Amino acid sequence: MITYDRLFIAGSWTAPSSPDLLDLHSPHDQSVIGRAAQAQPADVDRAVAAVRAAFDEGPWPRTAPAERIAVIRRLNALREADAEKIAALISAENGSAKWFTLAGQPGLTRQATAYLTAAEEFGWEETLTSSDPAASSRSVVRREPVGVVAAVIPWNSPFSAAMAKIIPALLAGNTVVLKVSPENSLSMGFLAELLARCGLPEGVISVLPADRETSEYLVSHPGVDKISFTGSTRAGRRIASIAGGQLKRVSLELGGKSAALILPDADLQQAVQGLKFASLLNNGESCIAQTRVLAPRSRYEEVVAALKDLVESLKTGDPNDPDTFIGPMVRKDQQQRVRDYIELGIKEGARLVTGGPQIPPGLEQGNYVTPTVFADVDNSMRIAQEEIFGPVLVVIAYDDEDDAVRIANDSEYGLSGGVWSANPDRALDVARRMRTGTVTVNGASIAFDGPFGGFKASGIGREYGAVGLTQYVEYKTVTL
Repeated sequence: MITYDRLFIAGSWTAPSSPDLLDLHSPHDQSVIGRAAQAQPADVDRAVAAVRAAFDEGPWPRTAPAERIAVIRRLNALREADAEKIAALISAENGSAKWFTLAGQPGLTRQATAYLTAAEEFGWEETLTSSDPAASSRSVVRREPVGVVAAVIPWNSPFSAAMAKIIPALLAGNTVVLKVSPENSLSMGFLAELLARCGLPEGVISVLPADRETSEYLVSHPGVDKISFTGSTRAGRRIASIAGGQLKRVSLELGGKSAALILPDADLQQAVQGLKFASLLNNGESCIAQTRVLAPRSRYEEVVAALKDLVESLKTGDPNDPDTFIGPMVRKDQQQRVRDYIELGIKEGARLVTGGPQIPPGLEQGNYVTPTVFADVDNSMRIAQEEIFGPVLVVIAYDDEDDAVRIANDSEYGLSGGVWSANPDRALDVARRMRTGTVTVNGASIAFDGPFGGFKASGIGREYGAVGLTQYVEYKTVTL
């Protein structure tokens, strides 16, 4: 049992405006695993006022980039030292399988290292040389912090989402209010403990677990200069409308319905083993999951059979069991949402290859769903167009490469995707034609030094590396 009965506001643990604590339940068996205070609008007011003062009057925005880099290096080192504890907390809160939460820890290091390297090489201040020989002036271009950042993250991968926002925001000299989901009150409470130890000046950052209403109050707050949001496309549209009305800077990393294109020459065993991770990571509760599998008609039934064998070989169960690959959904309503989509797929006329809406035997206490594969899916079906956020795969047939690319692009989303081929050049050509922000070839890992984000309804702006840093600066030109 872990209890956080105070809120981390501007670097200090502070009594919340409401004394009520939220009970946090295990997705595996519904037992209470912790209790935590939840922020209310009055707490947001205090947090914004404090980080506003820290930005306007404190030392952090005026600290040399090298000093800010040193603080973030300490934060990263503290996180690395407690990687196993962080993984255990996320598994307990989210139901994410132990293999996933542990495997994600080195990824957090790569993510932080890419930001730190970019910050070291960033042109914080540059002098422009005029190409006009008659010009007598010179210009100094500065990259300065935006101000107070409201960073709002979802529950499904809390440390990755949090670090993707607070690291570049802090490196650029901003102050931050990090709004986290109630489900992650324990892991994000521990992140607050790390932030208290890394050497940040007083007032620079607050960490507030809160519901959607309080989140909207935060992003609407007049003391906020920039909103950085990761979450659903529906919520992103609402936040974009608020930002537009107030002319706030905004970046959005939203939903996805990513396609995996298996080309006719692909090594099917390699592709299916790769899709084990690309399509079903984090119990399928991932915005980048490649859940639309596009297969050539010449190999369609072969692909369907291979995916059936794969899914049926994966153990669903206790996320702390090292043999478990798929754990429970985060909440009861998410469990029901996924089961409803499975029933919808059956009603739409898709062929149920394996799985179904039934709860796996012996796991009725938890938020479990049966991993499911549908075949004979038309791309116009809702199960092919809407983000299910669970372990549900749909297999869609295509005629040729042009048809495959057309189907892949026939989506309101454009966040991620994959191509599988024995010919890397051919795969690269197909990847270039896909209207999506990130494409992996033959299961390659996402590069944290490259920009990450979405086309179309999958978002605005980018995270990671040097491009991610640019989302948290304003440009100033001084002409002399």
